[in-house]
Amino acid sequence: MVVFAGGGTGGHLYPALAIADALRRRRPDVRVVFMGATRGIESRVLPELGEEHFLLPVRGLDRGQRGAFWRAVPALAGSLLQAARVMRRLRPRAVVVTGGYACAPAGAVAALTGVPLLIQEQNAAPGIVTRALSRWAKKIHTAFSGVADRLPRGVRNKVCLTGNPVRATSVHGRSQVRELFQLPEEAVVALIVGGSQGSEALNNLLLAALDAVVAHRVNRPDHLHILWSTGPRHHQRVNSALADLGSPDWVHSHPYFDNMPDALAAADLTVSRAGAMFTAELLNQGLPAILVPFPNAAADHQTHNARALAEAGAALLTPQAGLTGEILWAELNQLAGDPKSLERMGMAATSLARPRAADQIAASVERLLAS
Repeated sequence: MVVFAGGGTGGHLYPALAIADALRRRRPDVRVVFMGATRGIESRVLPELGEEHFLLPVRGLDRGQRGAFWRAVPALAGSLLQAARVMRRLRPRAVVVTGGYACAPAGAVAALTGVPLLIQEQNAAPGIVTRALSRWAKKIHTAFSGVADRLPRGVRNKVCLTGNPVRATSVHGRSQVRELFQLPEEAVVALIVGGSQGSEALNNLLLAALDAVVAHRVNRPDHLHILWSTGPRHHQRVNSALADLGSPDWVHSHPYFDNMPDALAAADLTVSRAGAMFTAELLNQGLPAILVPFPNAAADHQTHNARALAEAGAALLTPQAGLTGEILWAELNQLAGDPKSLERMGMAATSLARPRAADQIAASVERLLAS
């Protein structure tokens, strides 16, 4: 039996799901149990998928809220006790942690009790949980070169560059996914994604840009369509704002894409945050990107992620500071109207892709089980 711990956001949960699926394909006899947080996206996703799971009251440290530390400490203490009880009952042969606050209790219990521990770190700048648990890990799988240099010197020999495990690319052809999202076949489609929770800042920038288009302050090519994941919390407000703008029929808003590979397959380029898992999906799809890193991400890891893609020629790095809707729209327009740049960036993205990451990490878990 293997415990997979990770969550809080989709960027930490979906890697665990991808590795678990790959492990099941290799070892159908292995029981998989997930451990996450009651406040995380896993509280909705895991029951929907029918996955066996345990949820803990652990909470993240919101650096922007007064008193967040003192709320997080008792939640962590209680979660450690619950995780210890669950692990004592389950007696796992290995624990796989995929980062975020939700994985801390299971990872700590594994370290304290000697259960073989494997870490999968998605970002170019390793998170605090990865750094804290690294000395007890048997293997640390990373997605970016240079991560080992950001870890304690004594654990660098455990690091293996495998890429991020992501969901498979769409099984549907371009025409099928365009029809699914009611997009014209001949359109140039820009996919807007602010992460699994959506991004209020990106939403506001795009609404400001659309206001400028409707007011004829900026131009819009006739063939450009917007496929927009607003985030569930923001969807009603965005739709209301779009109605005030006359409900443009070339803007297609959705709360969230449960099947993101289909949305990626329908797009020609994307404007998005630079979360590790979404950027990995961009690479697997060979999709050019304008990346606007979340400025308050821990250790500024999204900027590190975006810079790695930009330096390889697969993306444009656009900091949020000083960014306006009209500036963002100008970048989007220029790229959407430049087929040669789209092709060149798409080829660069494909060259960075590591589509076998999930299977390679699952093989590493399998070796832990055999040891």
